[in-house]
Amino acid sequence: MPYYVYIIQCKDGSFYTGYTKNLDSRMKLHVNGKGARYTRMHKPKKLVHVEEFSSRLEAIKREKRIKKLTHCQKLELVKSKPC
Repeated sequence: MPYYVYIIQCKDGSFYTGYTKNLDSRMKLHVNGKGARYTRMHKPKKLVHVEEFSSRLEAIKREKRIKKLTHCQKLELVKSKPC
């Protein structure tokens, strides 16, 4: 079963990055306020980016790399164009 790294755009314009095995289930948790603490405080607006990996380790490494990006770099990633 694949692992997914995803980026959610929140209603305040910020981004939340996470990883999961079950993307649909995880998104429902975020939307219903039962996901990560961050998405409880910054309500999710929409899923804007998803990457698929064959191993948990690959997904965790990618999640960490994305979390180190600036807001502008995350915008470039989700929109595939420069800021």
